[in-house]
Amino acid sequence: MRRIVSEVLGRDVAEKVWGRLEIIGDIAIIRIPFGMDPLIFKPVAERILEELPYVKSVWAGLPGVSGPYRLRPYLHLAGEKRSETVYREHGCRFKIDITKVYVSPVLNYEHKRIASLVKPGEVVTNMFAGAGFFSIIIAKYSRPRRVYSIDINPDAYHYMVENIRLNNVEDIVVPLLGDAAQVVMEKLRGTSDRVLMPYPELALEYLKYALEALKGKRGYIHVYLHVDAGKGMDPLMIGEDLVRRRLLELGVSETTILGKRIVRTVAPRKYQVVVDVYVE
Repeated sequence: MRRIVSEVLGRDVAEKVWGRLEIIGDIAIIRIPFGMDPLIFKPVAERILEELPYVKSVWAGLPGVSGPYRLRPYLHLAGEKRSETVYREHGCRFKIDITKVYVSPVLNYEHKRIASLVKPGEVVTNMFAGAGFFSIIIAKYSRPRRVYSIDINPDAYHYMVENIRLNNVEDIVVPLLGDAAQVVMEKLRGTSDRVLMPYPELALEYLKYALEALKGKRGYIHVYLHVDAGKGMDPLMIGEDLVRRRLLELGVSETTILGKRIVRTVAPRKYQVVVDVYVE
């Protein structure tokens, strides 16, 4: 990515852009730095189409996510003016529209890592499922008994239903449209061995509903957080402390931290981390 930007726009601009070109299906996304005009990248987008024949459409991914559905704003730069594509990951196919559903290839490793932790016969609740990435990959590789897959975004739900069919996991994955808190309290209390919470902005607030979903309030929870960590501070320890303190507030004192890892850097000294915890 930096080579192309350097050749087209110069080294000064190249040093400011994200070094990796994001590919989702046959769509390429150029991550635009804060304060930079995305339209200057139109010739870069044309060069990408020349060099990568499998890319049919190039979009600018503008900074930040917003709204209740955590959607990133996009601007079309070159190629087909089409935002829908089929994205393949770990042998599964996902039909998505990048402007309507949150998707991040950076979570590729997490999707398979969580699937490797799920035991045969488990019941899993995915509180923030999006187009179904975690849910479907778990269903394909982990032999769970059931995966309850919740999302509040009607577009995400639409694609989730289609992706469940595309991957032939209708007998395992149950799509549910609605706010995760309400869905859990009305339909899923005491049902699950494991709960996924891949929505950093809501994870701590909704942790009480994850506990409600567990059988006997005992089981595994995977909590994704955004953590600010200054110089010399460990974001993993901060994340663990946030989860422990929130669980104590909810009356849970018996917790075992099974693992924690940095998923990605989201801003200078701000990290997305995941904490895997077993609660009793």
